[in-house]
Amino acid sequence: MFYRPSDGHGLPHNPFNAIVTPRPIGWISTHGSDGSDNLAPYSFFNGVAYVPPQVMFASTGSKDDRDGTKDSVANIRETGVFCVNVVEHAMKDVMNQTSGPWDAETDEFDLAKIEKAACSEIDCARVAATPAALECRMTQIVQIEGAANFVVFGEVVGVHLRDDCIVDGIFDVLRYNPLTRLGYRDYSVIRDKFSLNRPGE
Repeated sequence: MFYRPSDGHGLPHNPFNAIVTPRPIGWISTHGSDGSDNLAPYSFFNGVAYVPPQVMFASTGSKDDRDGTKDSVANIRETGVFCVNVVEHAMKDVMNQTSGPWDAETDEFDLAKIEKAACSEIDCARVAATPAALECRMTQIVQIEGAANFVVFGEVVGVHLRDDCIVDGIFDVLRYNPLTRLGYRDYSVIRDKFSLNRPGE
């Protein structure tokens, strides 16, 4: 099968949603200039550089109460900071609860009964029980093709690691089984890992 996205695919659901998988989930917490907290998951998320450490996430929709974007991007525009919370399998249900199209004034931490903790370097809440949290200062917001598509880049200025996830000096993902997005309504869990040596090492 071949199709041009501009012509449509003819399938019941968009196959592009399931091609680039698995995708890590960035559970983005932000703090609005009005004092409100927000928490929402984004599966267009990844690390993009080591030195300095940098991450990105993309927001691809809009809400009527947020001027062409969603709460996360709107808050980051106002404050210039955000926190990325890592999602473990045990958090799948509360993470999903925070993905709804809630009003801007809704505090998803309270909605899903998620304990907050204060960030150390930025004015923002984080998920207290997350395996890892990345405190970020926004470096740029780029609008890409499409009416409501924005990519947010941030420099990581603070890192929280849950102590039980550090094993023999490494941050061990098998201690918490990361949740990943596959597409459509499908998710997966990382429970196995293996190592490969690069040629020449």
